Amino acid sequence: MDEYVLRTNGLSKKYQHTMALDKVSLRIKKGSIYGFIGQNGAGKSTLIRVITGLASPSQGSYELFGKVHEGEIIEARKRIGTIIEGPALYPQMTAVENLEAHRLLKGIPGKECIEKTLKMVGLQNTGKKKAKNFSLGMKQRLGLAIALLGDPEFLILDEPINGLDPMGVVEIRELLKKLNREYEITILISSHILSELHLLATHYGIIHKGKLIEQLSAKELQGKCQQYLHIKVDHPEKAATIIESQLSTREYEVMPDGIIKLFVSVDSPGKVSRILTDEGLVIEQFMPMGEDLETYFTNRIGGEKHGQAIESGMV
Repeated sequence: MDEYVLRTNGLSKKYQHTMALDKVSLRIKKGSIYGFIGQNGAGKSTLIRVITGLASPSQGSYELFGKVHEGEIIEARKRIGTIIEGPALYPQMTAVENLEAHRLLKGIPGKECIEKTLKMVGLQNTGKKKAKNFSLGMKQRLGLAIALLGDPEFLILDEPINGLDPMGVVEIRELLKKLNREYEITILISSHILSELHLLATHYGIIHKGKLIEQLSAKELQGKCQQYLHIKVDHPEKAATIIESQLSTREYEVMPDGIIKLFVSVDSPGKVSRILTDEGLVIEQFMPMGEDLETYFTNRIGGEKHGQAIESGMV
């Protein structure tokens, strides 16, 4: 059985007449990077606030590291590191001073963790430079260092790349991969920037208007979005034999209705059609198909009116 760091069961949160979370049941596996995707106001931050104890659910329940009772969950939260609504930094302090202040606030014994944590995020050589003079990328890494104090097993990040320049985005992306790979930290990363999440996530959850629409792995998503040539001919069995012999591939699938999905040579449709016609086959349908990631998520959250938001990075 897979071990989950977080499971929610019909979790709901209502603010007056607004249902911010509507019976959300999600699963985050240990060791995964879970990309939590939705438009601004979809419910991402509300779920994070409930899990971290900043808000109480109206209905439903959740399990944290398998713990379900309130006292156990409070204790389990000590195994979590978070950045919510931007890192809490003291601008007049150095990186070391910032971590020392947060170490004391968290009641973590010993100062050894400070140097180790700064090294984890690549800020061990900032010396006496104050946080107010850090770049946005450095400030975000310092925020991550604060979240990593106490060696958390589960990192929860709410929009961690907002406002970063392209270089800062790359730095944070590679750092999160390192934390997941080398330190085996499970990560929940909420974002509306799909183009960046798909370079990071191993699993996805799509939330829209408070409802969890879908959960799937990166492999499942890639399969749904895979590009292929849609081919319909008069003799599909003969076409399959020709494809195998002349294109030297078995990367195709013959569907029950005779449609052939060819997953190679998508960029060379002319070559494929010529091979088939030269062998005497009659081509009835022939077209490239498949969705890119943006189109897939657009369709899942409800059609064309969301397309412009996604294209501009506002998923």
